[in-house]
Amino acid sequence: MFKGSLVALSTPMRTDGSLDEKTFANFVDWQIKQGTNGIVPVGTTGESPTLSHAEHRRVVEIAIEVAKGRVPVMAGAGSNSTAEAIELTRHAKQAGADAALVVTPYYNKPTQEGMFLHFTAIADAVDLPIIIYNIPPRSVIDMSVETMARLARHPNIIGVKDATANLARPLHTAAACGADFVQLSGEDHTALAFNAAGGVGCISVTGNVAPSLTSAMQTAWAEGRIAEAQAIQRRLLPLHDALFSESRPGPVNYAASLLGHGTEKCRLPLAPVAEATKTRVRAAMTSAGLLN
Repeated sequence: MFKGSLVALSTPMRTDGSLDEKTFANFVDWQIKQGTNGIVPVGTTGESPTLSHAEHRRVVEIAIEVAKGRVPVMAGAGSNSTAEAIELTRHAKQAGADAALVVTPYYNKPTQEGMFLHFTAIADAVDLPIIIYNIPPRSVIDMSVETMARLARHPNIIGVKDATANLARPLHTAAACGADFVQLSGEDHTALAFNAAGGVGCISVTGNVAPSLTSAMQTAWAEGRIAEAQAIQRRLLPLHDALFSESRPGPVNYAASLLGHGTEKCRLPLAPVAEATKTRVRAAMTSAGLLN
């Protein structure tokens, strides 16, 4: 179910900083029509740190309502509080999500045993497939392959979004967790290389503004058209660079606004993107054929 190009959706904000539900609904529909293979609302790119719990739940609900089963929905449900993560995962199940994306606990820096107990508690509490989100640059901690292998024995823990950019990691993960453990890249630059090491797709940031290209790249790879996939990756490289040149979703929201998908607004503490970044994003989108 989870493979190809999934998109870590941005969450459109009005100029006053309020949630723009209509624009988000239209954005989800556009993503699916552009060929996105799965949608992931309320991750970091979706401003999960600044959404209220009510807003968080509403974004997940809109994504599921609009998707209507056309593609799977993997709802962000992570927290550095185990009780809160359980609550968000329960809501994801009740709303009809196909899986929950649960990040390794940030800031409080649990040990490997703490992470094992955290994810086990969530998986025991909610009968919903769980994808572990391992992103050391943001959470400070790195789940070891050994801990992931222990968690992979739980029937509700089915895979990982790996944002380590360590291309040896999927090889070791496959060996420890088994071939059926779903491995998705969380880093656009290494998406194809990750597939070559055992991955089955990418939860993409760039897919917010280039969904047809990120989907075509993953499809070409899966069908053995390697040169075509590599050509698309080269075409997207300047866009990857531009969208990650400041903390996301700043550059992503600006890029989406150029395509008519809401405003460039982000909530504080993220500042408006610099003019130099805007120039770089616009140039990259033009180079990729997304703007005239």
